[in-house]
Amino acid sequence: MQLANQGLQTGAYAQPHELSFRRAQWRMLLAAMFCYLFFYTGRQTFGFAIPGLQKEFGLSKEVLGWASASLLWCYAIGQAINGNLADKFGGRRVMTAGAVLSCAANWVVSFAVGFKTLAIPWGVNGYFQALGWAPGSRLLSNWWGTGERGKVFGFYTFAAGCASILSFVTSIVVVNVLHLDWRWIFRLPVLLMLVGGIAFYLIARERPEDLGFKSPDTGIANAEDAKAAALQHTPEESSWSRYKAVLCNPKLLIAALAIGFQNAARYGLIVWVPVHFLGKDWSKMADGMIDPVWISVALPVGMAFGALTNGWISDRVFGSKRYKAIVLYMLLGAAASIGMYLTPTSIAGLALLFLAGFFVYGPASSFWALCPDLVGAKRSGTATGVMNFFSYLLAGLGEPLIGRLLDHSGSTSMVFPIVATACLVSAAIAVFIRR
Repeated sequence: MQLANQGLQTGAYAQPHELSFRRAQWRMLLAAMFCYLFFYTGRQTFGFAIPGLQKEFGLSKEVLGWASASLLWCYAIGQAINGNLADKFGGRRVMTAGAVLSCAANWVVSFAVGFKTLAIPWGVNGYFQALGWAPGSRLLSNWWGTGERGKVFGFYTFAAGCASILSFVTSIVVVNVLHLDWRWIFRLPVLLMLVGGIAFYLIARERPEDLGFKSPDTGIANAEDAKAAALQHTPEESSWSRYKAVLCNPKLLIAALAIGFQNAARYGLIVWVPVHFLGKDWSKMADGMIDPVWISVALPVGMAFGALTNGWISDRVFGSKRYKAIVLYMLLGAAASIGMYLTPTSIAGLALLFLAGFFVYGPASSFWALCPDLVGAKRSGTATGVMNFFSYLLAGLGEPLIGRLLDHSGSTSMVFPIVATACLVSAAIAVFIRR
């Protein structure tokens, strides 16, 4: 069996059955990536709607920051619940339901007439969005073994990074190309998410046994962690047992706190960078050059490639010691963010914006690979949900704070030192994930 697993990982001397399983593995990964490629069209478009919302409703940036926080906090609560649901009911059905329901919620948001009718359905949408990531992670943990998790979650997180690109591009097309108002930002791009969810349901299967294959080694990566987990693990665990096992794992809780500050930095960029590039300082530079709003796309492009590389580095360079890859990228993300602050309206900032996205979002792939590493595949949905709860709890706290600071300073470039600070705190905490 060990030789067979080695053959699957190296491709050497693979038998026809092994090749079929390998193709099935990649099909599941690509199906999950395709579905999540469109998920951010349902929640990362808000920054492009802010100028229109301010003009129509007369709301301050701080107030709109609270509206953004409503989604992030409901997303956090949803993650804590839905990761466990994925372990119980399977990722395929739960992830598909998220795509369909989030699409509907975005359409409800588009009919808002004030703060309450904006923030409440946007918060509900946050819960529906939380039906996506952890269930997809759960399905992938069923199909891929411990030695390839960094790579697999790197690809999965790369799809999330590409989803950010798609959400930025589709929003820009709606506002700057089609010249539609902010309401259509919540109506048109999300139709892609609906298509992705339906395709995922038709293509994906929950576990290898559903197609007649044996599961790979989906255990716990570290021998010490495996020994501790074995004391509690039973074939038919209750939801309470899963939560108890995850919440009693100190390394996972440390990682959850570290990813909280990483995600606060990430959403600081995602929500407020479009506002920065739509501002008056950048508008002055638009004459004779590319529309500055398109420069903002460098951010999600950097995020996508950062996620792809960090998981691979954690496997190949650091021998699955993922905290090293996390700390390295967080420190470099802080440096790139400070660089953006020092060159707030320079075209040279394009490269720095790419690097900020690259290093700030990159560690996400290593964080998610830690979940099955620490608690095993059977609890990975619950672990991912708990970690994402902390991730979005802190990200939500950051939104109104950033909005308030931008209101008072009058300078949108203030977002960058805030992002740099969050990166440094994340790096300091991540050191203690040492395994």
